[in-house]
Amino acid sequence: MTRLRKTTDKSHSKSGHIVVRRAPGKATQAILQYGPLRLRAALGRSGITSCKREGDGATPRATMRLISAYRRGDRMGALATGLTMRRIRNDMLWCDAPAHPAYNRPVRAPFAASHEKLTRDDRLYDICIVMDWNVTERRRGCGSAIFFHIAREGYAPTEGCVALSPADMRRLLPYLTDRTLLTVL
Repeated sequence: MTRLRKTTDKSHSKSGHIVVRRAPGKATQAILQYGPLRLRAALGRSGITSCKREGDGATPRATMRLISAYRRGDRMGALATGLTMRRIRNDMLWCDAPAHPAYNRPVRAPFAASHEKLTRDDRLYDICIVMDWNVTERRRGCGSAIFFHIAREGYAPTEGCVALSPADMRRLLPYLTDRTLLTVL
């Protein structure tokens, strides 16, 4: 079993760095690497792209900082992590309407414009980490709600996010901070 060291250990950079590479022969699956650890991951249904657009189903080829995280308190207990972790409430949504002023931002229900519901019926957002894709320097139509979250059974494709099994996400969480970078190659 490979052991991880926390990001405060001098053997890792100050921020920690996750690298995601497409799995050989599988456009919608990846190998996620953090230090010596290698984990299976899911990617967007359209694979990886250098020209991300809203609704294209592709995971952006980019280096993204992990900004903050959400958790389903009714499904997940306390989680050890260096990320700011907010408990998801029933009224929490994420705007994915490019023409709306709140595009690629968290919003609250009721909300008429197109949005992603954070309290999903499936378990994908039981742990949901916001990556800095089109968030701090937002451009309309360049993609929204690009998260690092829980994978579907069999690592089925995402809508453009990066996803891990629940066990692997819990294993990785203690090493993540708001300075951690995730690079999709």
